[in-house]
Amino acid sequence: MKKGLWIIPLILVITTGCAGYFSSPEVGYPPGGGSSIDPSVQQYSRSPQQYDRNQDTSYFYDRLSPYGDWIDLNPYGYVWTPRHMGYRWRPYSDGHWVWTDYGWTWIANEEWGDIPFHYGRWGWDNDLGWFWVPGTVWGPAWVSWRSNDQYMGWAPFPPGVEFRAGMNFNSLSINIPFNFWVFIQGPHFQDQNLNPYVLPFERNQTLVNYTSMHNNMYTRNDRIINEGMGLDEVRRITGRAVPIYGLQDAQQPGRTNVVGQVVQMFRPAIRQNMAAKPKVYLNTNQARQELAPAKVFDPRRQQTLATEAAAVQKRQIEETRLLEMSQAQEIKNMQQKRDEEGRRVSNAPAKAKVTRDYEAKISDLKKNHVVETQQMTVRHKNDAEQVKKATQAPPPPAKKKKINQE
Repeated sequence: MKKGLWIIPLILVITTGCAGYFSSPEVGYPPGGGSSIDPSVQQYSRSPQQYDRNQDTSYFYDRLSPYGDWIDLNPYGYVWTPRHMGYRWRPYSDGHWVWTDYGWTWIANEEWGDIPFHYGRWGWDNDLGWFWVPGTVWGPAWVSWRSNDQYMGWAPFPPGVEFRAGMNFNSLSINIPFNFWVFIQGPHFQDQNLNPYVLPFERNQTLVNYTSMHNNMYTRNDRIINEGMGLDEVRRITGRAVPIYGLQDAQQPGRTNVVGQVVQMFRPAIRQNMAAKPKVYLNTNQARQELAPAKVFDPRRQQTLATEAAAVQKRQIEETRLLEMSQAQEIKNMQQKRDEEGRRVSNAPAKAKVTRDYEAKISDLKKNHVVETQQMTVRHKNDAEQVKKATQAPPPPAKKKKINQE
């Protein structure tokens, strides 16, 4: 992978009359879809831009500065990278999903999660790691989806993917890099904390090839809806009913709260202000010197390097377990499909063909598993070396003073 930015030029030309490309407007409210919404909950019946709490893009700069670094990064302008996210953090990996009247809505565990997971886009840089590009349009989650009978996955839309009223992404093939995807085994999808079940990203290429894309995002009654995987599919894979939540305006920014059947979220209307800039930021060269290479781990202020090193080791053990368990389950599922299809055919030649075809698939799958395991083993070794050096090194010198534009 070349050093530098993931720059994905995507030109989306979608007409507003493509009603055949997305599901019925009532898809979010099927009979038996879960508990009914409390009628006392204030619903978002208007676009966020019509609310009174108007802000411009300077709000993003001020709100996120305590939690990360702003960087002047071509060609995007000012982007933000989070700090203290732990080992191999990824966007939309620490939190959970709920179904609201906006479709699948991400509830982040991060204190700052009300902004970067509901506005803007995420990108990746080999030196800087994950960075967030501000955007002014609110959404329940700016992600694409993939799934099959065993897995569910989602990935942030990269910079360059735009969405406007009257557009829809349904059935649109968007080229999302493999490392953007977050996959879990499907039965965990409705769990309250998904982070422990996120599979190592070495699994992503195999899982992308074995899953189907869902880009069911559209507007309805001035609302941006992220339908993703339909409720029927989620019920079938998880074996659970899907509760339906109402959205309510929070009065202050901060972590999103779920109280009963109500999601309390702060989502101000944001106006573009081209003259606004962060009070403190790094230029690209400074950022590459001070933040590179992309963080393997980033200890929180209250943690020692030794504590964080132990957390890295623990997470690597968990990743190994998740990888081995999911690989074994895939082989078992493929063998079950072979046996089921074999039972449906009556003559010996047909049975033999089914066996040959599935044995070839299983063989290919096992080869992929070997590559995944090797890749993860190498990463774990390299990461452990980096952690060891960090814990043995003398305290780093004070960082260079950041550019202050006040």
